Amino acid sequence: MTERNGRRLRRVLIANRGEIALRVLRACKEFDIETLVVFSEADRNSLPVRLADRAVCIGQSHAAKSYLDARAIVGTAVAFGVDAIHPGYGFLSENAAFAELCNEQKIVFAGPRAETIRQMGDKIAAKAIAKRAGVPTTPGSDGAVTDASLAASIANEIGFPVLIKAAAGGGGRGMRIVRQKADLPAMIAEASREALAAFGDASIYIEKYVENIRHVEVQVLGDGKNVIHLGERDCTAQRRNQKLLEESPCSALNGALREELCSSAVRLCQSVNYTSAGTVEFILDQDTGKFYFIEMNTRIQVEHPVTEMITGVDLVKQQLKIAGGEPLAFAQSDIQFRGHAIECRVNAENHEQGFKPSPGRIRAYRAPGGPGVRIDSHLESNYEVPPFYDALLAKLVCWGQDREEARRRMARALGEFQIEGIHTTIPFHQALIARPEFISGKINTRFVHDVLGY
Repeated sequence: MTERNGRRLRRVLIANRGEIALRVLRACKEFDIETLVVFSEADRNSLPVRLADRAVCIGQSHAAKSYLDARAIVGTAVAFGVDAIHPGYGFLSENAAFAELCNEQKIVFAGPRAETIRQMGDKIAAKAIAKRAGVPTTPGSDGAVTDASLAASIANEIGFPVLIKAAAGGGGRGMRIVRQKADLPAMIAEASREALAAFGDASIYIEKYVENIRHVEVQVLGDGKNVIHLGERDCTAQRRNQKLLEESPCSALNGALREELCSSAVRLCQSVNYTSAGTVEFILDQDTGKFYFIEMNTRIQVEHPVTEMITGVDLVKQQLKIAGGEPLAFAQSDIQFRGHAIECRVNAENHEQGFKPSPGRIRAYRAPGGPGVRIDSHLESNYEVPPFYDALLAKLVCWGQDREEARRRMARALGEFQIEGIHTTIPFHQALIARPEFISGKINTRFVHDVLGY
C-alpha cells in the first residue's frame, strides 16, 4: 500500500510537534510504518514523543534551534535511515529549501515538489499562475510594487479601498487596508518593514479590498498526474486574519457556484502537476457572488479534519500513499459528501484580554465525546503548555446531518470540554456559535472584530 519504486516505506520521520505530530504518527502506525519523532527540549515529555517508535531531541526549546533547523532534521533522518519526512503544517512544511535538502539525501518529502512550493509560496507568482490557468484573481498589481507613484496609479485605477499584501507572507503579517490615497505611502512602508522582518522579503503587492467577503478554501489531492477536490471549507470566522472556526459545506454557495469554485482549484493545481494534499484559498464577494483566488497552501491544513468528516477520506494517509509513489486510488466521481462539519480551534489564550497567550500546567483534562464528535489533541492532565510555539491545544470537530445539528452538537461538546489550569478559547467559541448571526450563517471576515469586538 505504501511503496515507492517497489520499495515499501518502512520508516517516516515526523518533523513537527503537538497534535499534528500525533495525527501523522497514528496514520503511520495504521500502515505499519515505523515512526521517528524529532522534538525540542520543551517537548521531551509530550505524548507524540512517548508514543513514537523512536524519538530524538534535535535542539533547544525555541523553534529556530529545533523545529526550524532543517539540517539537524535531515541529518537525523539520514542517521536513522528513514524513507520519508512528513512536515505536518507550519515550521518547515512550506520551505522549498527543506524539500530540496530531503531530495538531495534521497529522502521522500511528504508534500509537493520544491519547485511547486516555491512557485505557490510567492503570492505574486501564484497569482500569475492562477491567471494563466483561467482562475479569477482580485484586480490589482501584476507584480511587486516598490514605487509609491506606481502604487498610487494602480490604487486609483482599481479604486479605494485597497489591500497591501506581503508577497511572501501569510497569517495577516505585512497586510494593510488603505482607504484613502494620502495614507498609501506610509502604509506601503509599514507593510514592507513588517514583511521583511517576518519573512525576510520586503516585496508587497496591491489588490482591490473587497469589504463583505467570506473566506472559502478548496481541499485538493494530486499525484503529479491527476488532481481531485474534496469540497470546500468556510473559514470566515477569523480574527486579524487568523482562523478560529471552520466548517463545510459553505452555506453561502449554491450548486453552480460551488462547482465553479472547486473546478477552478483543480484547474490551478493541474497547471503545476500538483502532488500531495493542498488547499486553494479564495475570497467570495457576498455582494456580487464573485470569487477570487488569493493563495495556495502547499501542505496539510490545520482544519483538514472538517473535510475528513464529510468525505470519509483520510487526508494524512493519502499523503503517505502519494509519498510512497501510489497514484490516486479514486476519481472525482468517487468522492461523496455527507452532512455538515464544524471545527473549533481551542487555543491556550485568554480572549477577554485580547487573546493573550496562556501557557502553563494543565491541572485537569477531559475531552468531550458522543456521536459525531472528534477531538484532535496531544493534551493530557499535568501537561505543561510551553510558551514557545503556536497556542493551538486541540481541534474539536463535530458532524451533523445538517448545519444546525452540527452546531448544536458543537455547543454540547464545548460544554463537556474541560481544560483547567490555563485560559482557553472554549468560552469564546461557546459565545460565537450562539450568536444569531452565526446561526443564520450571515457573517463575513470582519464579524469577530466588528460585532464581537475582538
